[in-house]
Amino acid sequence: MNSGIEKNIGGHHWQGRDDTAGEGASALRWHQQVLPYEKKSAAGNVLIGFCSDEGVRRNGGRIGAAQGPAACRNALANLAWHGTRPVYDAGDVVCHGENLEAAQTALGKQIAALLSEGQRPLVIGGGHEVAWGTWQGVALAIPQKNNHRIGIINVDAHFDLRKSTAPSSGTAFLQMADDCARRQWPFHYLCLGVSALANTAALFATARRTGSQWLLDEEFVAWRHAEMQTCLSTFLDQVDDVYLTICLDAFPAAVAPGVSAPAARGIEVAMVEWVIDLVQQRGQLRVAEIAELNPRFDEDNRTARLAARLLARCADAVRPADFSNPDTDTLTE
Repeated sequence: MNSGIEKNIGGHHWQGRDDTAGEGASALRWHQQVLPYEKKSAAGNVLIGFCSDEGVRRNGGRIGAAQGPAACRNALANLAWHGTRPVYDAGDVVCHGENLEAAQTALGKQIAALLSEGQRPLVIGGGHEVAWGTWQGVALAIPQKNNHRIGIINVDAHFDLRKSTAPSSGTAFLQMADDCARRQWPFHYLCLGVSALANTAALFATARRTGSQWLLDEEFVAWRHAEMQTCLSTFLDQVDDVYLTICLDAFPAAVAPGVSAPAARGIEVAMVEWVIDLVQQRGQLRVAEIAELNPRFDEDNRTARLAARLLARCADAVRPADFSNPDTDTLTE
């Protein structure tokens, strides 16, 4: 019988299986490796949650994403540990009532502090309004001096370039474009998996006006891998650091039902894992983020499990080459 382990870190109750008694240290799981974050901790990955529904509410979406960080941590807890860098939990930033802007500012300050200390933040939303908070931290900690360039890759069915007097889950990337313009910085924005039917002609016009780049969900497919490789490599050649944000509504509703706006078509998980791996291999990933995890509408924790899998990949804790069969010839005999 496997005994369990329970510990409270960052305000979250981490718990899960313990197989080390029979299998040793190589049987570790995430919940056994997560440590509380403290200043001057050794460089690693730092989980930080953003508990907010307010941006989704303002955007007319389905409420429930405020519980996303807890659901994602629960799904992470029992995953097998294959990482080489420390992983910490810095707790949550909570949006109280309608005070979204204050919560975004607070998140930005924490992200900036983590980056300045040499950490890689792994942000868990919450609605995609989390992105404006994260960007504030990125812009504060990585000033674009000496031609240093920040690239934003958004895996999303939506551009989130809406114009609005009240910022929401649909406005974050236009806020970033406007912020870059004020700072006289280039706006390097690539949106992967855009649904033409989920974005109006006005949004496509805004994407063109801001110099955004994108690939439609119909284009972002494995059989067009050579074109995808060229597109991603060209974008990455134009930037130094990458802020990667993944909106779970980019995936098919059957794969990710627990989101604000389920997708009728969506994109393949394998394609997004390929993007993560490519950015990792080039050493450009500075911040990674998961958005729109809504446990209220999840089924059998499918969406939470997907979020956890993608975060583990962003943490560089899953490297497929490490698990390949060394004698692949036997597979074809």
